[in-house]
Amino acid sequence: MRPRTLDEVLGQRHLLGQGTPLRRLVESEAPMSLFLWGPPGTGKTTLAYVVAGVTKRRFVEISAVSAGVKDVRAAIDNARRELGMTGRQTVLFVDEVHRFNKAQQDALLPAVENRWVTFIGATTENPFFSVISPLLSRSLLLTLESLSDDDIRAVLERAVTDERGLAGRNTLAPEALEHLVRLAGGDARRSLTYLEAAALLAGDITVEVVEKAVDKAAVRYDRQGDQHYDVISAFIKSMRGSDADAALHYLARMIEAGEDPRFIARRIVIFASEDVGMADNTCLQTAVAAAQAVQLIGLPEAGINLAHAVIHCALAPKSNAVVKAIGAAGEDVRRGLIGQVPGHLRDAHYPGAAKLGHGKGYKYPHDFEHGLVRQDYAPEEVRERRYYEPTRHGAEAGVAERWGRIRDFLRGSS
Repeated sequence: MRPRTLDEVLGQRHLLGQGTPLRRLVESEAPMSLFLWGPPGTGKTTLAYVVAGVTKRRFVEISAVSAGVKDVRAAIDNARRELGMTGRQTVLFVDEVHRFNKAQQDALLPAVENRWVTFIGATTENPFFSVISPLLSRSLLLTLESLSDDDIRAVLERAVTDERGLAGRNTLAPEALEHLVRLAGGDARRSLTYLEAAALLAGDITVEVVEKAVDKAAVRYDRQGDQHYDVISAFIKSMRGSDADAALHYLARMIEAGEDPRFIARRIVIFASEDVGMADNTCLQTAVAAAQAVQLIGLPEAGINLAHAVIHCALAPKSNAVVKAIGAAGEDVRRGLIGQVPGHLRDAHYPGAAKLGHGKGYKYPHDFEHGLVRQDYAPEEVRERRYYEPTRHGAEAGVAERWGRIRDFLRGSS
């Protein structure tokens, strides 16, 4: 079912439009070098095959998992020989290129620099961390995105009817189609693997057939409906209630149902400040790291990172003082309590600022003991307002004590 032309490729519309590098590569005879970076099953190998097929170039594939420098140099030598004898160009496709060490990547440089091959490297990891700079700087970096539900649905529907697929020998029930879409998680290859497994069991592919073939129960979950909102609500409330087991259940439920992991990660990051806050500052770091892991790694492995963050958030001491503080400050601003920035705090760097009195009288805290000095910081209208009221939970107890002393000193009450 691999697409044969760019027009047959589903998804990646941002890379396939007129004037894009891929289109130029297909329409031009000039060789060029590309890195295709994206999650599994998004079409990296497919695009390399399409480029080679449409342009009538030789296609040579090397897997970085098993190939060494000797294999790379042999492929390049053959490509140079073919180019010199027949004028035919070669697409050298290196899958999992991030697994190549520095010496192996260095071996690619002469071919890329001298345009002996059209080099296409595929990677699921950030090439800025895993690919040597000289090779990366000589290549275009194209980022592939996970396929949408509509794209996966189209892949499956095409496979059911196409002569290269099931050729209409099987029927696919609508519910089974949606279950396969959820199971795929944006991975076209996975969706076709599951469809093929189900087709081997029965002519009429139902949800029950898919469950039996894939050994995964159909999770009743509509990402646009009540289940989406109910489950994420229960997930957040379980973390807030410090029940790590319940939170992990809802996390697993969302992952198995094909929920967008980036959505889950965003909710955890919000929770880390909204419900844990200063009671455990490391919670936000863990949540942000998990969100980055989702981007770099993708599912299923990133589910471990999400679980790590969920357990941290659930078991951390809780404080909503941060969200209450910004809420109270925002409410005052909306009520019109704004006022003028005190003159001594205004920007004094531009010409003429001194004539306006900007910065006059400002006391530089680092010049004073403990880095503290009494002076007005807030506009007069809100000078006595108290926004951040820390709890005594976890690490915030120490923050509360310090903030109390600082606030009393700044306000002149100690």
